[in-house]
Amino acid sequence: MRSACSETAIFKCEDLLVAMIHIGGYPGRYTQQSRKLIFENRPDLFISGHSHILKVIYDKQHELLHINPGAAGTSGIHQVITAVRFVVEKKQIKDLEILELKRESQV
Repeated sequence: MRSACSETAIFKCEDLLVAMIHIGGYPGRYTQQSRKLIFENRPDLFISGHSHILKVIYDKQHELLHINPGAAGTSGIHQVITAVRFVVEKKQIKDLEILELKRESQV
């Protein structure tokens, strides 16, 4: 999968500019690569992961919504699979939902 996908993605969804990266950090603690991505592109929505901890934080300094959807794999210490679902209308994010599924343990 890693060889087939770019390390970062920048795209428009409706009128919303989205930036995605695997290891991104959080508002106030972004990785160097994430800071560069945010500075150069000024996204409205920044999605990153790696920590397996679901967080949705508005970053006032960069005027963007930061989303880490949490953990979705079948291995690791997390007991719950998480995801975030939302609707984009023009430049507005609305109806955000957090989805949780109990992870079935591997036998």
